[in-house]
Amino acid sequence: MITRDFAAHNAEIKEMWEAYWAGHPYRVPVTLGISQRFYLLNPALNPDRISFQDYTLNPKVMLSCQLRNAHWAAFHLAMDAPRGLPEEGWSVNVDFQNYYEAAFLGAEVIFREGQVPDTIPPLRGEDGPRRIDALPWDDFMNGEWMERNFRTWRYFQDQMQAGREFAGRPIASAGLSGLGTDGPWTVATNLRGVELYSDLYERPEFVHDLLDRITDATIRRVRVLRRIANQKPGPGYSYADDSIQLLSTRHVQEFVIPYHRRLIEALETPGERRIHLCGDATRHFPLLKKELRITSFDTGFPVDFRWLRETLGDDVEILGGPSIMLLQHGNAAEIRARTREILTETGITRGGRFIIREGNNLAPGTSEENVDAFYAAAREFGRLGEA
Repeated sequence: MITRDFAAHNAEIKEMWEAYWAGHPYRVPVTLGISQRFYLLNPALNPDRISFQDYTLNPKVMLSCQLRNAHWAAFHLAMDAPRGLPEEGWSVNVDFQNYYEAAFLGAEVIFREGQVPDTIPPLRGEDGPRRIDALPWDDFMNGEWMERNFRTWRYFQDQMQAGREFAGRPIASAGLSGLGTDGPWTVATNLRGVELYSDLYERPEFVHDLLDRITDATIRRVRVLRRIANQKPGPGYSYADDSIQLLSTRHVQEFVIPYHRRLIEALETPGERRIHLCGDATRHFPLLKKELRITSFDTGFPVDFRWLRETLGDDVEILGGPSIMLLQHGNAAEIRARTREILTETGITRGGRFIIREGNNLAPGTSEENVDAFYAAAREFGRLGEA
């Protein structure tokens, strides 16, 4: 039974998370990945048909949407996060989705109806490698999209300082875009396009040059933005690099590992070393654990949970769960059955280092009823012992 007593829910999950982080979990935590795509591309939640272009280019619209959507999620989506009105206030951030790094480096941002924003690879084409010096490697902090980043952030900060409230709660924090990274290989794909994959064989020296520049720009950007935002690093660090699912493990060893190692050495403080990898990338996880000492893997779909636990061992944290397609289009019985299977038949909970979530990023149109079914099943079948 999912309680609608938010005070009781919040007290229970506080205790649950404390037990989990202390290494003594008594049930599997349940989280959801929810981006603004979930709301903006859902007509029922976006009756004004606000587009991603309006949301992205207008700080007032971005702030209003984030506050409204955070409020809706807090009252309608069942998960192990505080529900109801936030005690301290709302957290907002400049949201440039997954195109921000390419945009900072000079890629043109495009808006297609019914889609998240994307970029056009500025180095595409046969002569693309010869244009590498034309990208703003030394001046990207003064570029159009970085300036937009600061302008939007200043608007958020001004509203926070002015005491703006939503549903009786203030804005408690406002973050910049660009303090993390989607990964050097993914950014390289965004800058060069599909030709990057033939470059592996035809122009490997260009690929290394591109990755070297991207990694250097990432380190400089994060360090500068940390100072501007007065953000202290750590503990640990979180990475991503979804496009490595398109590579062989041999190529990951040569073209990915060295650049992630540089990021770790430059940006990380001691703590959990996390990586998010959507799609069919699990074949690379053993190498990433060995070479980069990753301690937490956030997965997407498809995932063989039994193989992951047996291969990575009990000490590695794994996040994952039913596919977003099942949660969007399945019925409550199907969702319950799949959640039960993951939690009771794969061995994934062995060692207690598992967080169940959708795999990966809740799709627009997913019903509250299906989310409720997932949460109820996860709580029922995710018991590990009593507190």
